[in-house]
Amino acid sequence: MAPEIHMPEPMCLIENNEEELVANQEALKILSAITQPVVVVAIVGLYRTGKSYLMNKLAGKEKEGLGDVEKINEKNDTQIFALAILLSSTIVYNTMNKIDQGAIDLLHNVTEMTDLLRTRNSSELNESEEPADTSFFPDLVWTLRDFYLSLETDGHAITSDEYLEKSLKLKQGSDERTEIFNLPRLCIQKFFPVKKCFVFDAPTKRNKLSQLQTLSSDELSPEFVQELSEFCSHVFVHSKTKSLPGGIQVNGPCLESLVLTYVDAINSGALPCIENTVVALARRENSAALQKAVTHYDQQMSQRVKLPTETLQELLELHRTCGNEAMEIFKKHSFKDEDQCFQKELETLLSGKQDEICKKNEEASADHCSTLLQSIFKSLEQEVAQGIYAKPGGHSLFLQKMEQLKAQYRHQPGKGTQAEEELQKYLKTKEGLSNTILQTDKALTAKENDRKAEQERAAAARAEAQRLEAIRAQEEQKRAEQERLHQEKLRQMERQMEIDKAKFQAEQERIRRQKIQEEAARIKAEQEAQLRQLNQQLQMAKERVCHQRSHNQCILS
Repeated sequence: MAPEIHMPEPMCLIENNEEELVANQEALKILSAITQPVVVVAIVGLYRTGKSYLMNKLAGKEKEGLGDVEKINEKNDTQIFALAILLSSTIVYNTMNKIDQGAIDLLHNVTEMTDLLRTRNSSELNESEEPADTSFFPDLVWTLRDFYLSLETDGHAITSDEYLEKSLKLKQGSDERTEIFNLPRLCIQKFFPVKKCFVFDAPTKRNKLSQLQTLSSDELSPEFVQELSEFCSHVFVHSKTKSLPGGIQVNGPCLESLVLTYVDAINSGALPCIENTVVALARRENSAALQKAVTHYDQQMSQRVKLPTETLQELLELHRTCGNEAMEIFKKHSFKDEDQCFQKELETLLSGKQDEICKKNEEASADHCSTLLQSIFKSLEQEVAQGIYAKPGGHSLFLQKMEQLKAQYRHQPGKGTQAEEELQKYLKTKEGLSNTILQTDKALTAKENDRKAEQERAAAARAEAQRLEAIRAQEEQKRAEQERLHQEKLRQMERQMEIDKAKFQAEQERIRRQKIQEEAARIKAEQEAQLRQLNQQLQMAKERVCHQRSHNQCILS
């Protein structure tokens, strides 16, 4: 939602002094705060034609006016008239009584003004070329005050719009007089394709006209009140957003830029060129958009980035995020950035800022690491000064201490990208100290090494004697063990022979018993066979006897 714009009373936008036109800075400041597209309504006309009253009904009082008796510079009046056409989306042309040739000529002269309203300079046009597109020109609302004619033609009633069209109708013919008559009408029709006309009866009695601003509706003519209501309704409903070529909608900052561009051009003696104005406006708006993007980037980086960052990738990701946000802001506020010139400039600026922040990050990291190294290695320097490492083996202890402090340094967070490089640079400065401690270590260790060598030789001789004695004892133990094993083997052989003898005797007894059992089984089997044979013979005898008996019984029967 757009913020509410507070303006306690109407304010002059462009002031007209005797020397030049001046844009009111306070009014421009109010305009710059309007971010939405704007509808610009201007009312022009001669002095004492009732412009202020109409403007009061629409938006408030208006002190500027064409033909003001307090102003003696008619050229400035014409320029303000032209500015009203250039800046407005609806222009109200307020005249008295009827549409006459004087009113038509005035409007024609202002709109033409030797190519003032063309979108290209006349020097850029060939004789055969037509002025550029004028679709961005304002809609024309022609108001006729104290209209005393009858709206009719040939006895038929016509509307106020039809009256306007009739007044601007071209005559047939090609003579000079006809061309002079047609030229201003043709110009008005060309520049103002959208036209509307309102006619106003006298608002009240003539002796009260000077008090018109203070009269209530009840004191005004009912017809005038109705006509005024229709006029205001039309302006509010049908007035369109101010636009530039290409359908570019104008907001407050854009309108501010247009005012400054047109006023500067007129004051410098140049004729405002719409196309050049759009280019200048684009340059101004894109410069402002670029500055907004850069400001956003700087603010966000200062808020989000704490130097030094732990890694370069962390910094680059923050730069990329803030850069993308800045680019979106630029695109949101940019205006006809053809060929992406300003976007490329922003990309170049962001690239430079990336290099700059990376350099600052490295410097911050280097400073922090240098301070940290001095703090961590301070104890080592104190020990060196106390001579702790000036003894045999001191260099080894020194190196051990160095490794401990390096590990402590590397364990510290927040060192940044230069952590290892600064460590190596610091260690490089300690190489001389390390070599000094090493040489001292070697000198102090030489005698100690000789004494230790003699001790080691004596210890080696004692160890050799002990080794030989141990070998002799081991050989004696081996011989005793071999004899024991031999006697044990003989005993085992004797025990085995006794076991084998007992096994042999038991086997012989088993074989004897087995033979006896086998013989008894053979005799028993023979007896059983003989018994089976006798039983078979007896059975056969019984069967013969039975058969014989059966045969005999058959014979008897």
